[in-house]
Amino acid sequence: MSFQPVKFYQTGTYTVGNRLLTPEEHSVQSGQTRNNSINSGHRACQGCGEALGARYAIDAAMAESHGQLIAANATGCLEVFSTPYPESSWQVPWIHSLFGNAPAVATGIAAAMKVKGKHEVRVVAQGGDGGTTDIGFGCLSGMFERNDDVLYICYDNQAYMNTGVQRSSATPPAARTATTMPVGSEPGNAFGQGKNLPEIAMAHGIPYVATATVADLRDLEYKVRKAMNIRGARYIHLFVPCPLGWGTASHDTIRMARYAKESGLFPVFEAEHGEVTGVLKIRHKISVEEYMQPQKRFAHLFGKNAHPETVARIQAIADRNIRKYGLLDEEEVA
Repeated sequence: MSFQPVKFYQTGTYTVGNRLLTPEEHSVQSGQTRNNSINSGHRACQGCGEALGARYAIDAAMAESHGQLIAANATGCLEVFSTPYPESSWQVPWIHSLFGNAPAVATGIAAAMKVKGKHEVRVVAQGGDGGTTDIGFGCLSGMFERNDDVLYICYDNQAYMNTGVQRSSATPPAARTATTMPVGSEPGNAFGQGKNLPEIAMAHGIPYVATATVADLRDLEYKVRKAMNIRGARYIHLFVPCPLGWGTASHDTIRMARYAKESGLFPVFEAEHGEVTGVLKIRHKISVEEYMQPQKRFAHLFGKNAHPETVARIQAIADRNIRKYGLLDEEEVA
């Protein structure tokens, strides 16, 4: 992976002044010329990971396309909280159609720009995990198969949060939702279901696939900017915790995203033409229990009527991801 994290020069803190960095190392958000593509005034919940992810992703896309960008948005939380009729928080050309056809709409926009000879205008499609892994899955696969010149960004909060926290095919095993209640011998969402969209995207052989989290926004910016310099179908799967649906504190959004990566449950990598080209290594490995315990959607697995065998099954999934993607350095594995 060509991306190199910026070193923190101020010992004991997580801050770094831009005066210590060269202009090339500045993030898009730290610059005065950032676009503020999704502006203040939207109605996202406090601590919303999706709002944060969208701000960084679309601003990075705007910066790399020199402001020549059109966004197509599926129905979902992002669309609802940012565009309560007749208002909008978007400061980019932005089109909303239906829940499941954002990839098709984006494809049509890209085709129109090509016919008009406006090759400098780039297109981004975006949606949540429900509109991506479920309702829009067919349109997305078609976009990949045709290798349409669109960057699709999935904001994955692991359920249909906007309509009452129902299960999606991105909901993890054992998680409580409104449609997977914590009852019975195997409470919560069933094991063995769902889709791994990044791997499905890779199976299409498209030019670029990447995963990212809102816990590492520089990595997200890097991947969006890299994707914008590639022609053809591209896919970024962005992990965005939801305090409301997960039952976490609003100030824990970044911590939950970081824990998902550090536990191995959400591998962070990039791939080109179906082959993994780089991974972000786990810096400090944690157990899945440490990740799940702060979340009320997993509360039934702990406490008086704990289910340690279920936690062990989830830990096995994380361990398999670590082996598969090589998420630990060799000396740590040994």
